[in-house]
Amino acid sequence: MLIVDAVQTAKAGHSGMPLGMAKVGYILYRHVMRYNPRNPKWFNRDRFVLSAGHGCLLQYICLHLAGFQSVQLEDLQRLCLVVGPQVTLRMWLPMALKSLQAPWARFNKPDAVIVDHRTFCIMGDGCVMEGISHEAASLAAHWKLNKLTLIYDDNLNTIDGATSLAFSEDISARFKALRWNTITVDDTHNDMEAIKNALLSAFRETEKPTFIRVCKLSEKKGISKAHHGTFDEKDVKKMRRKVSWSDREPFHVIPMIYRLVFKSAAGKCRYKQSMEWHSRLCYYQTKYPQEFVEFKILLDGGLLPGWESSLPKFPTSDPVDATQGYSEKCLSQLAKVLPGLIRGSADLATSNKAYLHGHEDFSQPNSPWGCNIRYGVREHAMAGISNGIALHGSGLIPFAATFLVFSDYMKNSIRLSALSHAGVIYIMTHDSIGLGEDGPTHQPAVEQLAGLRAVPQLLVFRPADGNETAGAYKVAVANRNVPSLIALSRQKVAANLEGTSRASVERGGYIVSDNSEDKLPDIILIGTGSELCLCDEGAKMLRQEGRTVRVVSLVCWRLFDMQPQQYKEFVLPPSVSKRVSVEAASPIGWREYVGEEGVVVGVEEFGASGAYLDTFKKFGFTEGNITRIAKSLLSQ
Repeated sequence: MLIVDAVQTAKAGHSGMPLGMAKVGYILYRHVMRYNPRNPKWFNRDRFVLSAGHGCLLQYICLHLAGFQSVQLEDLQRLCLVVGPQVTLRMWLPMALKSLQAPWARFNKPDAVIVDHRTFCIMGDGCVMEGISHEAASLAAHWKLNKLTLIYDDNLNTIDGATSLAFSEDISARFKALRWNTITVDDTHNDMEAIKNALLSAFRETEKPTFIRVCKLSEKKGISKAHHGTFDEKDVKKMRRKVSWSDREPFHVIPMIYRLVFKSAAGKCRYKQSMEWHSRLCYYQTKYPQEFVEFKILLDGGLLPGWESSLPKFPTSDPVDATQGYSEKCLSQLAKVLPGLIRGSADLATSNKAYLHGHEDFSQPNSPWGCNIRYGVREHAMAGISNGIALHGSGLIPFAATFLVFSDYMKNSIRLSALSHAGVIYIMTHDSIGLGEDGPTHQPAVEQLAGLRAVPQLLVFRPADGNETAGAYKVAVANRNVPSLIALSRQKVAANLEGTSRASVERGGYIVSDNSEDKLPDIILIGTGSELCLCDEGAKMLRQEGRTVRVVSLVCWRLFDMQPQQYKEFVLPPSVSKRVSVEAASPIGWREYVGEEGVVVGVEEFGASGAYLDTFKKFGFTEGNITRIAKSLLSQ
């Protein structure tokens, strides 16, 4: 009735899933899950993920009845989005949270098990239709994630109507083929004990994740009206009569319900479990002091004081390298000082230089503590899993690596990273048309950078050399509440440029060189990534002819846009209208920085095949062409 009242009051909402799964939620929060409402962020609590996120009302009500202060009755009356200790996300993030048993496994001792929480997830018909569900389910079984329980709300219904319109799979058979432990509960309405027994039976499984398919024998099963929308008054009156609720005010909660869920013996047991865990942790600290120190670092956020000093410095005398090569050096050093760093690559570890050497691969039962995760060719699942690792809130720092062009497979999860404040670090190599030998299909020259820069809160870096690469990692690691994406080159850059600055990357854009002294420059050349060196060389040629030229690196647009107006005008003075931007990618967005009179040098085609220098020449990315464009602009 709380579900009905909330939807009717708001005149909107998705009531079908919450109503259909109300008894499952009640069993989960009363009898199965381990948590402490008085300490919502208790580390060893069980996690709950609502993949069918449109049914979030079920989660809000369960949190309220369970005693979480973050969800009050007035919140339900407003049907507002509330802040709880759990995660409500769309499209299969359960794998993410459960995969966390990997880095934590090394802390457990035979006489002191301090990490043994479980993850529970509810998903709907839409979730199983999406391709990511297969990616994630395949990995979960391959990794033997036995502490994961997935509950499938088999409602036979989507927005357009019955699932039979487009869907006829035997989902239980699919999960069984993927090597899950599969259970079916035929009638959740009339057999609550069966739900409880199915959930508890998952605790006995030692090698497989558990899939529980729940069916509901109700009148509206398979009808689109059961998915979303309000009820007419006849429906409401009928429901009220059926449960003897006609004389109750809206949003009434029988006091006994609070006692059953929160103040019951089960509730007291949960509080006791929390206290016992803290006692175990004290014992652990005494007997295993070295491991405890590392464990505590992770619980406190995972960042050791002074970790930034581990990042390598790249003087101009260093050998030239691709920025993905500089990235590899940065990751190697960070892995020594960040115990929570977890690396994953979608079958491209050797290509994108994103493997943590000296660390084992995650594998069960051989090395469940391994920090290198082999995702296979599953970009979308990799991003979703990385979100869950970051949202676990325990000092783990995940990075997910692939080619920039494959970010298209991951876009939905990358967007969720930003929406959910998940500090995932995306390492995207092969970032431009400088992959001529691989053909246009691997060249993200058209829309990837523009599309990713449009995602709110996502920090997109395109470093030009080693110093800027180190600076990008410094910002990305430090920002645990926003995701970062570092776009890196495969081809070698011209050099570690004189004037680039690791410290200045945090401002997003800065002056690399300028010979105008106290005056304003004649022209400003703005670049990112491997094209910054073209700006630098073009500036040298122009200066030889007596021109004053400023070179600006715009390594991260969002960070630059966040700077005070005074700083932005200092770097890009409004009175200097002659500007040229150089980036081997879509020109979309650059007009904001070069102004109406400036020139944008970009790519508006799908790249080309051939040696990368020939490809750059074809599209005009040469020192000579940039100099010619600048001279033409200066002559106007």
